[in-house]
Amino acid sequence: MQKILTGREKEIFSLLIRNYSTKEIASQLQISEKTVRNHISNVMLKLEVKGRAQAVVELLRCHELEL
Repeated sequence: MQKILTGREKEIFSLLIRNYSTKEIASQLQISEKTVRNHISNVMLKLEVKGRAQAVVELLRCHELEL
């Protein structure tokens, strides 16, 4: 199975599922909030979903993320 996420996208979604805010993720990874939002949007486009929650569900289903 081909991996869906880049390393950075996986970092971001791993923090998202731990309830970090966009601002907190940006601070922790030392990138801008806009960059965090861009990564999240790119993943949503790849998965063809409309929201972060839907993206998380799909990533869990595809074994790209673990709780």
